[in-house]
Amino acid sequence: MSNIRGIAILGSGNIGLSLAKGLVKSDYCLPGKIILTRRNLQHLAVQQQQGFKVTDDNFAAVAQSSIVILAVLPQQLNALLEKIAAAIDPQKHLVISVISGVSCSDIRFKLGNKVQVVRAMPNTAIAIGESMTCIASDNLDEKNIAEVSKMFNTVGEVIKINEELMTSATALCACGVAFFLRSVRAASQGGVEIGFHAEDALRMAAQTAKGAAALLLELNSHPEQEIDKVTSPKGCTIAGLNEMEHQGFSSSMIKGIKLSAQKAGELYKKE
Repeated sequence: MSNIRGIAILGSGNIGLSLAKGLVKSDYCLPGKIILTRRNLQHLAVQQQQGFKVTDDNFAAVAQSSIVILAVLPQQLNALLEKIAAAIDPQKHLVISVISGVSCSDIRFKLGNKVQVVRAMPNTAIAIGESMTCIASDNLDEKNIAEVSKMFNTVGEVIKINEELMTSATALCACGVAFFLRSVRAASQGGVEIGFHAEDALRMAAQTAKGAAALLLELNSHPEQEIDKVTSPKGCTIAGLNEMEHQGFSSSMIKGIKLSAQKAGELYKKE
């Protein structure tokens, strides 16, 4: 268990709460070490009962913590930074941003050039320890890099990337959860079309998707290698794959990821 002084998650919406749950589930820290903030505290009643600290005072939350996680919407960030700037101590605080389209320099411009800032892009699977989290920084020291990596390694996989790729990581990993869930949903609907009850079709589709992903990760394989193993000449698999490609399956996925990356880069306004 980490010996950090405290973690303030400013903006406890879906991703903030998922992170809090994941950190506790993995034994990174106890619920009492995490302060959750939100304007309407009624939305945090369950978390308070679970032992998390809750408040609507972001300044106070920062003052009581050593790690500050920014998890508000991009359009809410500037006002938040103005409120907490006086509470930030560069010698004490590490600032982690999970906000799309906001650079480390954008945050330091509001909080001071000496503040250590890292960007992290997890996804909602962090709540069950299965996130793919990309991290990047332009001024983080080795000790803090190790701490951030440790934090997010407890709730999934971590990869360190160059900061200019963080917006792309948002589309591929954070938005990507929705893309793959939509694929599973479509597969389950296909299952209903061919005779299965809806709940059985969904379970079958989800486990099949899980198994397909595990093949790639555990065997360090490539999708086409695994596809070749289940496609035989004039068979049913290749017939289905070719029909999907004729209907634009891969092209639609690629175009969707590209558009999401473009939109992610436009969410935050510096002023």
